[in-house]
Amino acid sequence: MVSVKTARSEADLQACSEVILFLRPFLEPEQLLPQLKEMQSEKYEIVYITAEEDPSRVAAFAGFRHMNKLFTGKTIYIDDLACLPEYQGRGYAALLLDHIKALAKSEGLRSVQLDSGHGLYPAHRLYHRQGFRISAHHFSQPL
Repeated sequence: MVSVKTARSEADLQACSEVILFLRPFLEPEQLLPQLKEMQSEKYEIVYITAEEDPSRVAAFAGFRHMNKLFTGKTIYIDDLACLPEYQGRGYAALLLDHIKALAKSEGLRSVQLDSGHGLYPAHRLYHRQGFRISAHHFSQPL
């Protein structure tokens, strides 16, 4: 049975590295663990799902943090969400989103938010099916 797990240990983080690097291939593999630990000290959390046929392999993950903004009040912001290609279409990403939304509701939060790359249409379809709506454009400026 598929279940959502929380990455608490260094071994859990290491197990998630394949799917994290799939989503963020520009990251240096040897710097990933130190960066994740630093992010965890800033309240970044990871939940993940292992493959049904290989419980030692992480198939999908989501990284998120609690935020408090003037615009939205207390919310969960999803920084990262990915599923390895061979496990896509199994509902893993939807299960992770459901888990995060349930967590937010149980904490009395008003919303769950995320940004998505402009051309990631399959992800956008999932977000719409999950009840997300496009509420803003995200702007950034490299410095």
